[in-house]
Amino acid sequence: MFAASTSVRAAPLYKFTDLGTLGGTYSYASAINDTGQVVGYSHTIGNAAYYATLWDVGATASNLGTLPGGAYSSASALNDAGDVAGYSYTASGTHHATVWSGTSATDLGTLGGTHSYATAINTSGQLAGYSNPTGSYSFHTTLWSGTTATDLGTLGGASSFARSINTSGHVVGYADITGNAHQHATLWNGTSVTDLGTMGGTDSLAIAINDTDQVVGISYIAAVQHATLWDGIASIDLGGPDTGALAINSAGQVVGWTRTAGTAVVRATLWNGTSATDLNSFLDTSTVSAGWVLNSATGINNDGWIVGDASNVLLGISNHAFLLAPVPEPPSFILYLLGLAALWCTSHTNKVTRQTQFEKKGRAFPKEQPNSQNPGAPCLRRLSYPHVAAHLVALRNVGRRG
Repeated sequence: MFAASTSVRAAPLYKFTDLGTLGGTYSYASAINDTGQVVGYSHTIGNAAYYATLWDVGATASNLGTLPGGAYSSASALNDAGDVAGYSYTASGTHHATVWSGTSATDLGTLGGTHSYATAINTSGQLAGYSNPTGSYSFHTTLWSGTTATDLGTLGGASSFARSINTSGHVVGYADITGNAHQHATLWNGTSVTDLGTMGGTDSLAIAINDTDQVVGISYIAAVQHATLWDGIASIDLGGPDTGALAINSAGQVVGWTRTAGTAVVRATLWNGTSATDLNSFLDTSTVSAGWVLNSATGINNDGWIVGDASNVLLGISNHAFLLAPVPEPPSFILYLLGLAALWCTSHTNKVTRQTQFEKKGRAFPKEQPNSQNPGAPCLRRLSYPHVAAHLVALRNVGRRG
């Protein structure tokens, strides 16, 4: 199911961070922006409550709070300005779509009904989600500009749900088709509603969209979930069975989850094209030995930073938000200079060795001689693997600190 790795060194290095909680047992990551901020929700001490949570680049968790009088809240998305979309309980116990700027929460209201939820926000501050229309318990995909809510409609059925919005204001999610027996992945582009179809099964769900209108989600094939990419209206099976795609970045990298066939084991997954990789294979030995397992990847930014949910049996952790940050490779010019230095050492050591041999025989050393094989010189050994590796590790650590 996962692509085989031909070499351990071929896999990129990632730094793993347990994002922790607000004092409770659980935390969940929903999304990451291009500045490295992460949002989701976390439980407080004693798991007495859960609140929308923002983790900054230093992995510090901040409680974003609730609407006035609300008991709980949760965050689903954020933009690069740090504005956060989600929902909060109100004083009356209903759920209302909410946007946070800093820790200031704004009630986005509903389409006239009781509940609403904001699930996505773009760089312009447009928010997408879903809300009850007046007098209805169904939900309709909703677009908020400021606090003005617009009903984007359905595919002819009773309900629709938005999950993501891109910079062009294009919204994706899923909607009931006529008869309400099934749901199909759906694209709303501001002027029309498009049924993205299925992979031959009865149902499909669109979960995320990038700025080139590539859409990812899930299609059901013979009642089994398959991670799916829609490029235009063409659907591409990313592999299955029991896989789900939850996020996509501008480079077309996709993250989500894969379930091992016949088991309850779920693993965080990265797709490059249709090649799937278990993200656990990117963890260093110390992280694996400490007991960490990456169960699902829920977000990826344009720099390839990944967030999701992890567990740790050794620490008794069933779900903590995590961050995987790629560690930059050493700059190529440094590797080039190290290579030149090694070549110089080889040449210089050869010359010194030959000169010594001539002097032992009482002969003058000629100024120019052809190169001979290096017998293993101290100069080159000073640039041998352990020493070069130490330089590379130092460079990687700089990347980690950055």
